Amino acid sequence: MNFFLRIGSIMLFPSLAATAAMPVAAADRQPTVVELFTSQGCSSCPPANANLIKISNRKYVLALSFSVTYWDYLGWKDTYGKPEFTERQVTYEPALRQAGPYTPQMVFNGATTAVGNSLPEVESLLAETPPLNGPALAFNKDHIEVGSGSDAGNADVWLVRYDPRVEAVPVARGENGGATLQHTHVVRRLVRLGTWDGTKTSFPLPIPDVGLKTAVLVQKVNGGRILSAITD
Repeated sequence: MNFFLRIGSIMLFPSLAATAAMPVAAADRQPTVVELFTSQGCSSCPPANANLIKISNRKYVLALSFSVTYWDYLGWKDTYGKPEFTERQVTYEPALRQAGPYTPQMVFNGATTAVGNSLPEVESLLAETPPLNGPALAFNKDHIEVGSGSDAGNADVWLVRYDPRVEAVPVARGENGGATLQHTHVVRRLVRLGTWDGTKTSFPLPIPDVGLKTAVLVQKVNGGRILSAITD
């Protein structure tokens, strides 16, 4: 665990500056993807979970809660944690100029980051984050259609399955022992569907998971910025 840096379960880093972008018509606008990396074993995470709940139902926000596993040793194993979620966060950090993963962390469109327990900072980054302008995405029965575009170069296409409900989880041990934690938009499944090379293409989707929603992200490789996003 020597690459996980921890100060009271939280590390503070400056947010990266967002770049300006031209306005996008509401009908064509894609959601801003807000990924929260959290853990039921982190005492600093409940406020960030609450902030994600506050923004999760906004029309142009795609909120995703990824439970990481590196605090499981503190006495409570996160009930939603998976190694692939931890790996996703670790992959982000070099591009975001972070010394290592921490909780709670929010990542906006794969390009900027903030400590997720500060609602004013979350609101500020939501306002500053440029709209996505990558390839058009559309669900077509059991496939996802990806349009053409110039900003390709190796981009990953990710399938995300998440639960849109607010869930309450009693925690028996660890830093949050005795508390009941609120979660929403908890990611249950993360699958790389393939590579988008800039040309119009489609990818088959796995059979739907009962009770879960489906999101698809087109994202630059190695934790790069998100180009496009859609949810059903």
